[in-house]
Amino acid sequence: MSGTVDRKVTLGETLRRRIVSMELAPGAVVDEQQIAEEFGLSRPPVRELMRQLAAEGYLELEPNRPARVTSMDLQSLRTFFQAAPLIYIATTQLAATSATPAEIAKLKKVQQDFRAAIEADDIAARVYNNDQFHLEIGRMAHNPYLMPSLRRLLIDHARLGMTFYHPTSPETQENLAEAVEQHDEIIDAIERRDPTRAGELIRAHWEISRRRMADFAAPEGLEVTV
Repeated sequence: MSGTVDRKVTLGETLRRRIVSMELAPGAVVDEQQIAEEFGLSRPPVRELMRQLAAEGYLELEPNRPARVTSMDLQSLRTFFQAAPLIYIATTQLAATSATPAEIAKLKKVQQDFRAAIEADDIAARVYNNDQFHLEIGRMAHNPYLMPSLRRLLIDHARLGMTFYHPTSPETQENLAEAVEQHDEIIDAIERRDPTRAGELIRAHWEISRRRMADFAAPEGLEVTV
């Protein structure tokens, strides 16, 4: 039984990574039989895991149809940009009032992995560890009402990160360096139990992401002689 549980956990982690890294694209079919064979599992635990991933926002399940990766469209992006600052600020401020020393130590370890991914120019690892950084802050908030919203938000933030955050300019490299520094400052504010400062920092941190996404989606037009 423990072997089945271990393979199920591994499958869950693998599918989450494949989805947030865009290896499995939005709307892609997830073949239940194929992944059951890949991970040496029977169909029932795979179905159970898919229901869990659907509840977390990674998959869409419909009767008599195969599971699909959650889609991203204009409306979902619009609501993403509306909700992101609210949820990030709320969870980060709550974390600053309720985080335990052990949780802060875990957050620092995630930050080390995030920094290492940037230094290695590993885009997938960078996006994944940024996702884990903010997910860990959500856990530290100890608020079961906010956590489902944060999980759903982070899925699209990570997928947008894979699309928009390729380091193509010196400005992008400066943004990454600033993001690392802001992560460190957020940890410090949480450790000092300063929710006001933590909220200010996460708002500025979100603004880097929002500005970068907006610049990519609406670039300056080409100069044309008329």
